[in-house]
Amino acid sequence: MKKPASKAQLRAIIAAQVDDYLELGGAITRCQQGETGVEPGSGPPRPNTLFDDRPKEARTFVPEIVAALEARKQALRGPQRSAPRKPRSVARKQLVYDDFGEPLRWRWHQD
Repeated sequence: MKKPASKAQLRAIIAAQVDDYLELGGAITRCQQGETGVEPGSGPPRPNTLFDDRPKEARTFVPEIVAALEARKQALRGPQRSAPRKPRSVARKQLVYDDFGEPLRWRWHQD
């Protein structure tokens, strides 16, 4: 299995790639904080819903509709069981000894 590269090795690889890019005539330009490479009007507008100044909308509670949905859901599930399930018996391993007290075999014993 190949060992993953450490952070120092990754930094060295990236630095070498940047040096190669600059040697081949590439240029690096600095951008101001908050600048983006997306041209305005090139795609659908991104909504800013995180910080919205609109007031919160009031919600209307409709208990009749909720009750109807719950009744329909209960009808699809069927009636609930009234009697609880019986607990399952637990099987245990029990060591069987011979007449001289030596272990002979294991036996499953139901409680």
